[in-house]
Amino acid sequence: MNDTVLSIQCLSVALPEGADRRLAVDDVSLDLRKGETVCIVGESGSGKSITAFSVVGLLSPQLVPVAGKVLFGGNDLLKAPAAEMRRIRGARIAMIFQEPMTALNPVLRCGQQIMEMFEAHGLHTHRARRARAIELLTEVGLPDPAKAFSAFPHELSGGQRQRVMIAMALALEPDVIIADEPTTALDVTTQAQILSLLKRLRENHGTAILFITHDFGVVAEIADRVAVMHRGKVVESGPTVDVLNDPQEAYTRDLLAAVPALTPPAPAGKPDAEIVLSGLNLNKTYRGRSFFNRRDVPALTDVSFDLYRGETLGIVGESGSGKSTLGRCLMRLADLDAGEIIVDGKDLHALSERAFQPMRKTMQMVFQDPFASLNPQRTVGRIIADGPIVHGKAESLALAQAEELLSFVGLDPSSMNRYPREFSGGQRQRIGIARALALEPKIIIADEPVSALDVSVQAQVLKLLRGLKVRLSLSMIFITHDLRVAAQICDRVAVMQRGRIIEMGPTAEIFSNPKSEYTRALLAAIPGQGLGAKQAFESELPA
Repeated sequence: MNDTVLSIQCLSVALPEGADRRLAVDDVSLDLRKGETVCIVGESGSGKSITAFSVVGLLSPQLVPVAGKVLFGGNDLLKAPAAEMRRIRGARIAMIFQEPMTALNPVLRCGQQIMEMFEAHGLHTHRARRARAIELLTEVGLPDPAKAFSAFPHELSGGQRQRVMIAMALALEPDVIIADEPTTALDVTTQAQILSLLKRLRENHGTAILFITHDFGVVAEIADRVAVMHRGKVVESGPTVDVLNDPQEAYTRDLLAAVPALTPPAPAGKPDAEIVLSGLNLNKTYRGRSFFNRRDVPALTDVSFDLYRGETLGIVGESGSGKSTLGRCLMRLADLDAGEIIVDGKDLHALSERAFQPMRKTMQMVFQDPFASLNPQRTVGRIIADGPIVHGKAESLALAQAEELLSFVGLDPSSMNRYPREFSGGQRQRIGIARALALEPKIIIADEPVSALDVSVQAQVLKLLRGLKVRLSLSMIFITHDLRVAAQICDRVAVMQRGRIIEMGPTAEIFSNPKSEYTRALLAAIPGQGLGAKQAFESELPA
């Protein structure tokens, strides 16, 4: 008996004229069976998402299917009229998008958005829609389904919003769910909960799942079969165990080699004993009202630490643990309620804005999303030069330095006059690093700088950061929820929970012998524990 529910046959999708290649998707064939999870993996730009969007008819007008079929229920979806696709979309094939905050309507309550699924297909009375929506919110594990029903998206955490998206996808009990990078921005425990939820839904409902990801740990955890894509083509496919343990293609082997190992490397050398930054009893409380929490929320509580010259101190923990708040307070992008941040013998938060301005040269920040943090209306050369110019350097000298810095971070200096939108995600992050280096800081605060990058680009950026740290004697605060990354780049790790540092020590010690139950739970939640175990992490700059 043929249990194939979706069959992609020889699919090709053309890119607009002037793109880096003719086809975004090139002769891709893939079958999805009932109750099966198939993962499509590959680097950014490999054609993963375009393949998925072709199935549900969500391609932009610039992308045109030029060959192949997408067979579902005996019909070719590429030829289906718009009215037929509206009947199929949501009811028979549902989609979970990567970023629920942009996929959910910010002005509608979450329950209303789930109820719209029934309304669009003319199902149930208003009362029955409401009852079913609350049932779905219960099924996906939200702590208070009735309150979540009435909450707006911004009043929920990232993991909770993703659960709302999954509830919407499940509403009409579809045959196929397409999940496009649904766990990329989530911390390890929330990610583990979402993966467990998807497994349970597949078992209980027999739903087939097409799961798009660049995270091989997730692949090892959830996939029955894997298709590896590169520049629009499927270069390797097969059962998960075979592809991960015995890859046949060099490209697949390279991707697997880029997965950071969980075993920290031997220390390159002991950090200098000089303390370059001290946080003393830092406290920060967000005052106001959120939907689930109507009292003040403490983000930092008596946080203390030292950062040594030439050291990378990792700050790890779940979303909401206070990691990013700590980074923002160190940079004075948020005000402390109490405590001291000591750099060069000065308490940064006691300084006036005018007195603090010269200190910005000492500490610089690399942000999580370089596309959001780089001015889209300025050339990258000017973006890098702006800081030195503000601090008194002549424009011609600052632009010459920007050209050198682009080369220093592995980019072509001739790209000085290009805009951020003309670069890939990894290249934009290199530009963000070059901007941070322009003021020759002693300390870099890196807030999730590689969380949105695929494994090969992530490996390149991590090599770059490690190489720069050694060559420039930089000290670094590295904020991350990815414990694989922390294992490879951090000399010491501080584990945060609910605004407090609950454990701190050398990375190898924390990973091999965690003292707190919370740290043990974080380490246990890492998907694909065996992946990367044989891979060596190199600290040199790429050639």
